[in-house]
Amino acid sequence: MRPVRTRLFTAAFVAIVASCTGLLFPLVLKWIVDGPVADRDTGGVWLGALLLLGLGVVEAVLFGFRRWLVARPLAGVEAEMRADLFRHLQRVPVAFHDRWASGQLLSRGTTDLMLVRLFLAFPLTFLVVNGTTIAVGMAILLAQDWTLGLVLLAPVVPMVAFLAYFEGRYAAVARRAQDQVGDLTTVVEESVLGIRIIKGFGRHRSQARAFRELSGTLRGTELAKARLLAAIYGVIMTLPELAIGAALVLGSVQVADGDLSTGTLVAFLSTALALRWPVESIGFLLAMSQEAATATERYFEVLDAEPESDSGAGTGQGPGSPGSAPDPGKAAAVAAVPAPRTPADGIRFEAVEFRYPDAPDAAPPVLDRIDLHIRTGETLALVGATGSGKTTLTALVPRLHEVTGGRITLDGEDIAAMPRERVRTLVSMAFEEPTLFSASVGENVLMGADGSAGDAELGRALAIAQAAFVHGLPKGADTQVGEQGLSLSGGQRQRLALARAVVGRPRFLVLDDPLSALDVHTEALVEAALRRVLKDTTALVVAHRPSTVLLADRVALLSGGRITAVGTHQELLRENAEYAWLMSGGTDE
Repeated sequence: MRPVRTRLFTAAFVAIVASCTGLLFPLVLKWIVDGPVADRDTGGVWLGALLLLGLGVVEAVLFGFRRWLVARPLAGVEAEMRADLFRHLQRVPVAFHDRWASGQLLSRGTTDLMLVRLFLAFPLTFLVVNGTTIAVGMAILLAQDWTLGLVLLAPVVPMVAFLAYFEGRYAAVARRAQDQVGDLTTVVEESVLGIRIIKGFGRHRSQARAFRELSGTLRGTELAKARLLAAIYGVIMTLPELAIGAALVLGSVQVADGDLSTGTLVAFLSTALALRWPVESIGFLLAMSQEAATATERYFEVLDAEPESDSGAGTGQGPGSPGSAPDPGKAAAVAAVPAPRTPADGIRFEAVEFRYPDAPDAAPPVLDRIDLHIRTGETLALVGATGSGKTTLTALVPRLHEVTGGRITLDGEDIAAMPRERVRTLVSMAFEEPTLFSASVGENVLMGADGSAGDAELGRALAIAQAAFVHGLPKGADTQVGEQGLSLSGGQRQRLALARAVVGRPRFLVLDDPLSALDVHTEALVEAALRRVLKDTTALVVAHRPSTVLLADRVALLSGGRITAVGTHQELLRENAEYAWLMSGGTDE
């Protein structure tokens, strides 16, 4: 809020002036009743009416001015908070996204931020405005007649105690409701993205049942909120009304006894009635404040997550070290400068260990003392049974995860001492599960290159990936592929992901079983094209089939989180029974 605080403070001041202007109405009424009405002065009555009209116009203009002051800047605050959240989600580690449901993140970036904006626009201001109005109004009431003023003040203590009790309960229910909205959003998102699975297995009824159960749970929570609000409103509206009724009776007696003028009683009751809305609004203003507080807490649960930290070479800071967060400007500058050529060394894994952050302390590491050297210009195939840690090992090279022991070097340079932008400029990846974005084919492929890549690079990458099908699409490379590329087949998506990996001519290439969705004929064509690419790069390729292994110069066998054998394909077939079993098509479960 700091950038717009001047306008917010101005808006609050304007609203206070407008609200206090409304408190002048009873004083004008008192003057009309005790003056022109008592004296039967028609002209005075008209003058009083014009004065009331003028005050009403001033009040309306001031409230309109307040709305104009806050509408645009608060929309900007919401937009900036949403942009901050999005930027932060790009910077937190992959492990963070593994733990969080996407629906929970979506609800924080939409519903929660809307609640925060509404709070800043209305409850925040009017909690101050109405509190000030009530204080000024009570001072006016006590000045007019202190005995009647004390009657109206009588409900304050029980109301405050009651509100304190119920607001605490309401906060807990509001948090539960917002978490349930996130769960419901996750179910909807998964059902939309997985519609082919749901229809293919005839699971629409079970999905609908799961949705109804979550929706029913959320409905019950919302009803619990409604019951709490009803109790709050009941007390807030009943106690002041009883006090006003008591003041009316007592004031009428005083007028009858001649101790109080009629105009004073009219002004007193008019002021009391003018304070009804500020008092009654306290309930829903506090309710909205609790929801906004919960929304803000949920927002900062994400924003307070530690982002990926970078370490500059020679700083002595490792991953996650305090104060090692990158300066965006410096990081961009580093990424833009080509990496200095050190004596060719390729990729080295030196006593590398890795365990996931949320793994139990007693659990063995996923990777245990990995020692491996991929020489410059060499292609190494990584083979292993399911769950042996192949994908985890490949994710360590571009620092999608941080090693928990040992180190990885690129051409002799520790990646932990390199800014991530530079590491990811040097290393390109193709994942086993190809992810495409709601953009054109060309835009998806060129994500793997810097901004200078054009049609020539795009055409080369598509040719290597044997993605000639692109030319047959309605708009060629400009064809939109739709959400997650579901308009394409699995093999087509995988070929585009491979094209994205090679389009930038990376120095280091990491391929996680990139040909698993291809038919044998297309696979042979892609492999032939890949051989030419692999001659000019240093590559680590996760392989499950002999045809993919034959792309490599050497093969490493990963078993139980350790490298148990390294050699050529033929050597391992002769000397290692586990490798021969895997290559013969034996199940790797």
